[in-house]
Amino acid sequence: MPTYHKLVRDRIPEIIEKSGKDCKTETLNQDRYILELKKKLLEEVEEYQQVATKENALEELADLLEIIYMLVKDVHGSSMKELEKIRSEKAEKRGSYEKKVFLIEVED
Repeated sequence: MPTYHKLVRDRIPEIIEKSGKDCKTETLNQDRYILELKKKLLEEVEEYQQVATKENALEELADLLEIIYMLVKDVHGSSMKELEKIRSEKAEKRGSYEKKVFLIEVED
């Protein structure tokens, strides 16, 4: 039996059971949940970096966005509206990444 020890989407146990398999789960306390969300964020970034197609890239970006939603809401007690406001303000003040600027060095 494969062992995973990782945070999964809420309906994964149901999907596993519908396929005729059994699985063992636990509900995490808040501290462990935060730790596992952060691990999942890194896992999804690594998966995104390895994709080869646009479709797979969008799937992985959707997974990243879901983790970000949970971090914003459940960990930081905020909203995507507030996050977007902060993002927008930073883009206004410091710019975005649209111009593809790559900083080489700064003279003192």
